[in-house]
Amino acid sequence: MKDVKDILDEAKESMDMAVMYLEEALAHIRAGKADIRLLDGIRVDSYGSMVPINNVAAVTTPDARSITIKPWDKGMFRIIEKAIIDSSLGIMPENNGEIIRIGIPPLTEERRKQLAKQCKGEGETAKVSVRNARRDAIDGLKKAVKDGLAEDAQKGGEEKLQKIHDKYIKQIEDMLAAKDKEIMTV
Repeated sequence: MKDVKDILDEAKESMDMAVMYLEEALAHIRAGKADIRLLDGIRVDSYGSMVPINNVAAVTTPDARSITIKPWDKGMFRIIEKAIIDSSLGIMPENNGEIIRIGIPPLTEERRKQLAKQCKGEGETAKVSVRNARRDAIDGLKKAVKDGLAEDAQKGGEEKLQKIHDKYIKQIEDMLAAKDKEIMTV
């Protein structure tokens, strides 16, 4: 028989995963600022295996509007450039023979609204995951009562679970508000 602590720990773990997913998703949404995480999803062919760009080059952000990529192997210039062009990033890289520079253009008002809407969608997905974790934990508590857990322990567990749930929902809303502010700031 599972006790209340085990059930709550499982729920917390699921909720943590939802928040981590949201952090990752929000990091990939371009907010008009240069961030090397924008390139995380782009893979290049290096000696027969597909690897992230930062495995074959030094990736830096010299200022808020550009990302520079300095390949360690001169033969990688074309491959990296092609991978960036083919990606969903939607930005043309500039190559001067030494480094590849990606200029991050300022966002239009319409694009900002689209990105804010995309963030809200990601946030809603994370909230649904948190709610599902709460529902699963409540089901687990009800099963535990059938297996001999005291009903008082179940009620106490549900109250604790609701507090945990509220904390995670607040955390998600705070993350969304911060990202929204970042996107809407010109």
